[in-house]
Amino acid sequence: MYLPQFHPIIENDINWGKGFTEWRNVVKGKQIVKGQYQPHYPSELGFYDLRVPEVRKEQAALAKEHGIYGFCYYHYWFNGKLLLERPINEIIATKEPDFPFCVCWANENWTKAWDGNTKNVLLHQNYSAEDNLQHIRYLCENIFQDKRYITIDNKPVIVIYKPGLIPDVDKMAIQWKEEAKKYGFDGLYMIFFQLAKDKFNADDLKFDASAQFAPFGMKHVRDNKTLLDRVIAKLGMGFTTNQKYRIFEYEKIANDLTNQILQNTGFEYPSITPMWDNYVRRQAGGAEIFVNSTPDRYQHWLDRICQNWEPRTADENFVFINAWNEWAEGNHLEPCERWGRQYLEATKNVLDKYL
Repeated sequence: MYLPQFHPIIENDINWGKGFTEWRNVVKGKQIVKGQYQPHYPSELGFYDLRVPEVRKEQAALAKEHGIYGFCYYHYWFNGKLLLERPINEIIATKEPDFPFCVCWANENWTKAWDGNTKNVLLHQNYSAEDNLQHIRYLCENIFQDKRYITIDNKPVIVIYKPGLIPDVDKMAIQWKEEAKKYGFDGLYMIFFQLAKDKFNADDLKFDASAQFAPFGMKHVRDNKTLLDRVIAKLGMGFTTNQKYRIFEYEKIANDLTNQILQNTGFEYPSITPMWDNYVRRQAGGAEIFVNSTPDRYQHWLDRICQNWEPRTADENFVFINAWNEWAEGNHLEPCERWGRQYLEATKNVLDKYL
């Protein structure tokens, strides 16, 4: 998963100040709990600007060198209005870098808290059959035609972030697949992320598959609260760090989500996250912080996924890594000052073993 947030846009200038990018959040990081990795600072790629083509080339070269098959770029569409579209538009226009890609429609409200909820909304998602048609035509004409675009059986792969937000999403899926055929494709290969507590069924939604979206979907792991935390809460004496934020052990999350994959009976792609800490986005409270994450623990988790993963066909063989560059969520494969390339090297170690 690839975040194209690292370049200025007018909408961000208006809401957060001129020149805002995610880096402004990243540099606010500090360690507030034992075992937490903060701050996250990039190393060899630096605090980059995605308007620079050399940066995009270096990213693709790093990914390819370490066995990553392709990037899944977040795509932002609001009733014909696009946001953060410049990197992918330039990738298509310049035909560089030579690296496979697909898109994920981040179909939620654009909010000040980066949470897609209904408070402090900057741009609303307003759905209609007419807008759905305009959207798929835009994708077919401007993005899917690229030779690097990832397909399965001549069907462009597209991911929908939150299908439950879309009214009559099954009708939209049928509409999109039929419209894609008019552009010379054999339909669409549609995936959605399982984010809700009540899981959707891909067949019911007329999609081809679902996918985990680590670390979302945690069910069995309890917050890391001490007896002191619970006593303070009971007495109403205020909030400790463990109450203000949700603290999790990385290994427990890995075990929980891996076991969910093994128990799933439908066709669902697995997912993994190298680390997670969205504290810099939610310093006022509500952040989720994974402690004691390391490249070795990540490698062990990825190894378990690949060892037990059974693709439906040779082409339907994806594992979604969340993410390549979600720096403000403490969630990245890109080299950082603390670990360098170790997360990339751990990825390659596993992929070399199974591919």
